[in-house]
Amino acid sequence: MDLPPATGISENTERAVNSDLRIFTRWCGERGEAALPATAETIAAFVDAMAEMRAPATVRRYVASIVVAHRAVGMEKTVRSPPVRLALERMRRRKGRHQGHVHGLTAPLRQRMLEASGDRLIDIRNRALLAVAYDSMLRRSELSSLHVPDLLVETGGGAMLLVRDRKIYGEQPGEIVWIAPDTVRLVRAWLAESGIVDGPLFRSVRKGGTIGEGLHPSQVPRIFKAMAREAGLPDAVVEGLSAHSARVGAAQDMIAAGIELPEILQAGRWKSATMVNRYAKRLLAERSAAAQLARLQHRD
Repeated sequence: MDLPPATGISENTERAVNSDLRIFTRWCGERGEAALPATAETIAAFVDAMAEMRAPATVRRYVASIVVAHRAVGMEKTVRSPPVRLALERMRRRKGRHQGHVHGLTAPLRQRMLEASGDRLIDIRNRALLAVAYDSMLRRSELSSLHVPDLLVETGGGAMLLVRDRKIYGEQPGEIVWIAPDTVRLVRAWLAESGIVDGPLFRSVRKGGTIGEGLHPSQVPRIFKAMAREAGLPDAVVEGLSAHSARVGAAQDMIAAGIELPEILQAGRWKSATMVNRYAKRLLAERSAAAQLARLQHRD
């Protein structure tokens, strides 16, 4: 099952949703159940089954994709019905909302990965992607949605990036994030070597160095993991990397540098401190009132 045409979502999002829907359709087919429209009980059973083998965030993404498909045929209420909500609640109680530990790509790890990458076109792209991800603290969908004109170069070497929701492109001005001069140089190197002058900023690179279509969000964590392996980082670190690792690492570095929480929230465009506190529990504990008191009392 793929999405019906004219669903009003971006091309990248449509590919991701269709990938999820194929998993759901295959599961339904194996059990003789209809996938579109599906009954609430079928969707709830799918949630229960996937919760045994997938991370909670992945299962919630599957459900979101099923919502999109059913909305297109006027059956969205089925997915939001009590049986499905109860299945999601069962998963939450059993596994909790927290995913496995995400390893932050802090500045030292970022630098090791940049220095260890090679000279192929794909390596040049990967360096630019990692550097932009760290400075901008963008989510993977935002990284993959960047276009060349969104790079607004300023005087002094640094640059501003315009971050817009491509699903409603042109209907709102978007947000502005900053990237450092060394990151701008890496992006410029990627553009020069790839010959890209317009359209998506980050794109797939096929064998032989052929430039493909815009980079799919799902490729971001794979790229980070590949760079980490190339840099010889421990397996535990590699396995802990996700698409948000650069975002997490930047937040951790900001806290370690003594940058105030409101500024960190603004940089990462968080509405609350919940996620920042989760990313940097140890660092925040070292800066807690108890830790400050012990230092003032010279209890080292």
